[in-house]
Amino acid sequence: MKIIKLTTYRVPPRWMLLKIETDEGVVGWGEPVIEGRARTVETAVQEMEPYLIGQDPARINDLWQTMYRAGFYRGGAITMSAIAGIDQALWDIKGKVMGKPVYELLGGLVRDRMKMYSWVGGDRPSDIIEHISKLREGGFDTFKMNATEELGMLDTAAAVDKAVERVAEIRAAFGNSIEFGLDFHGRVAAPMAKVLLRELEPYRPLFVEEPVLAEQAEYYPRLAETTSIPLAAGERMYSRFEFKNVFHAGGLSIVQPDLSHAGGITECMKIASMAEAYDIALAPHCPLGPVALAACLSVDFVSYNAVLQEQSMGIHYNKGGELLDYVLNKEDFRITDGYMKPLTKPGLGVEVDEERVIAASKNAPDWRNPVWRHADGSVAEW
Repeated sequence: MKIIKLTTYRVPPRWMLLKIETDEGVVGWGEPVIEGRARTVETAVQEMEPYLIGQDPARINDLWQTMYRAGFYRGGAITMSAIAGIDQALWDIKGKVMGKPVYELLGGLVRDRMKMYSWVGGDRPSDIIEHISKLREGGFDTFKMNATEELGMLDTAAAVDKAVERVAEIRAAFGNSIEFGLDFHGRVAAPMAKVLLRELEPYRPLFVEEPVLAEQAEYYPRLAETTSIPLAAGERMYSRFEFKNVFHAGGLSIVQPDLSHAGGITECMKIASMAEAYDIALAPHCPLGPVALAACLSVDFVSYNAVLQEQSMGIHYNKGGELLDYVLNKEDFRITDGYMKPLTKPGLGVEVDEERVIAASKNAPDWRNPVWRHADGSVAEW
C-alpha cells in the first residue's frame, strides 16, 4: 500500500481536516490545525507531501521521524500541528487496514469509559450559573471556564475581587455537586498569579490551567509551592522535549498536550508515558473537531494517568459549525452521565461526513481571536 494524495479542508468554525488517500482505496482522516493559523498549517502539510507520497502508510514511526528530523529545523506550533494531523490520519489508515480501533493497536483498553468535561461561559465569562445548570441537565458535572478577563501584570484589588466573586457564586449555587477548572489562559502574569491562586484556594477548583504562559514555565514549581490547587498546562507545548524539562522541574499536577498540536498520537503517547513516570495526570486539550477528539480518546483509553477529556460540543467558539456536523456515526459520540465509551469502529472510530466537509470548506472563515488592549492601550493577552 502506498500514499497517493493529501487533501486539506478548512471548515467552520475554525478547524481543518486532512484526508490521506492510498492506492488501495483506504482513507485516513486527521485534524492538523492551529486555531487562527489554519492557512499556515495547511501550507506546512503541503510541504510535508514529498516525505509521504509513494510511501507505505503502515510505517508510522519512520514517517513521523522523517517529518520531524529531515527538515533540520523542527518543533513549534505550526510544524508539530502539521505532523500531528498527518500522524492521526496514518493511525486511522492502520486501524482500518487491521480492522481494529487504534486503541487496540496501542495495547487495549485500560478503562471502560472516559470522564468528559464541558466549557462554560466565553472569553468574558457571564451567565455562568445558567450555563452550568443547562449542562447539568445533560449529565455533566465537570466544567472549565476562563477565570479572568484581561489582567495587567500588576492589577487592582477590584480586578482580583471580580474574578474571585464569580467563583464564589458558583460554589454558593452548586456546592460540591460539581467540579470546575479555571483557565488563566496565559492572561495572568507571574506577579498576579500568586495573588489569584491564594484568593481562589478556599473555593477548591479542580485545577488552574496555564497559571502563567508556557514560556514562563520556570514559575510552575514556584507557584505550586504556594498553593494546594493542582496546576495544569501543556496546550502550548509541542514536543516531548519541551515537556521533559517541565516535568523535571516539577510543579504540574496535570498535563494537557493537544493531539492536534503536539505531534499527534505517536508523540502524545510518549508524553503521556513520561507524565505517568512523574505521577502527573493527563487531560488532553481539545476545543477542536471530531477527528481531534477521536485521537484524544485513542490515547485516553490506553493511558492509565488519563483523568479528564475536554470536548468542544456547544462551546462559545463554535459559530457556523459543530463537532457532530461533520460526523456520520453521531451516536458513537454520545456522552452519558458525563462519560464517553470507546469508539468501536476501526481506525480512529469517526466516520467523517466527507460531503458535508467539502461543502463547508467552500466558505470557511479565517477565524482569528480578538485583539484585546489594556486601559493604557498596550496589547493584552487573550
